Amino acid sequence: MELDFDFSPKAPLTKVFNSLSVERGIEVYMLREDLVGGDIQGNKWRKLRLHLHSARQESQQTLLSFGGVWSNHIYAVAAAGKAFGFQTIGIIRAEEPEGSTETLEFARQCGMKLQFVSRAEYGEREQDYFKAWLHDIHGSFHLIPEGGADFLGLNGCMDILSDHTRAFDVITVPCGTGTTLAGMLLSMQPRHRFIGFSAVKGGAYLEDEIITKLNYFLMDRASAEEYRAFFKMETDYAFGGFAKVNDDLIQFMRSFYEEDQIKLDPVYTGKMMFGLKEMIVNGRFVPGTKVLAVHTGGLQGIKGIEKRGGMELYY
Repeated sequence: MELDFDFSPKAPLTKVFNSLSVERGIEVYMLREDLVGGDIQGNKWRKLRLHLHSARQESQQTLLSFGGVWSNHIYAVAAAGKAFGFQTIGIIRAEEPEGSTETLEFARQCGMKLQFVSRAEYGEREQDYFKAWLHDIHGSFHLIPEGGADFLGLNGCMDILSDHTRAFDVITVPCGTGTTLAGMLLSMQPRHRFIGFSAVKGGAYLEDEIITKLNYFLMDRASAEEYRAFFKMETDYAFGGFAKVNDDLIQFMRSFYEEDQIKLDPVYTGKMMFGLKEMIVNGRFVPGTKVLAVHTGGLQGIKGIEKRGGMELYY
């Protein structure tokens, strides 16, 4: 699939949880963002597309961004740089000996230059003096925040919903920064209600983060606050914290793959689908509800969980 800055397709829909849907009288479909963008997969393409366009307009030759050693975002930025002819720099939250992962090897193969910083230094990445230090080292670049979590990333996520998603009542999406959900709220239909599944422990704060992002986009706090009525954060399915898993989650992902032939990642979409199934079983949705679950991609992160756990997730 050839990509360009205007490539903003409708992701296909796949019906899932078929036996459970019949039993409970609820239709569940998955929006296959994981099939959009190739190596720049899922919501990462949505978040990066306008950054790439902006960098080209600015005549910038280099993209710089931030992430961990298994970062989906770093993986996608490296792939985007290779695809569109940008040099790329990844500021990695780790000491260099920790940096031998499949994700970072892929980034290197794409031509990304990696700079490893301590966790304390990484925590300063939003500060002006830290950005000035990066410019002293690397010269001119187009900066993309961690996860693409800014105005351009949010704007790109407005394209996820389209005319083929109008008929759904409930839309679920996994949340790390809340950028994807914020963008989807701005392109919602009046009937839509959203559930954001936090991928981080204690993720209730993401509700306020999303309102802050909407305020930044709309430049109107009162208008941003009105969106609280249309979404809620589900915080019971983080499985102990970001990128943490247990046997129940792994078994669920395997059984879901056996039934629906769709791979889930254990950091984001796997947790969302586990939670969604439990909510359906517990009667949280009235019969007749049409649910759309957004698969945000991130499948390359499976390797990190497998390596850490010493197992193979999908046989």
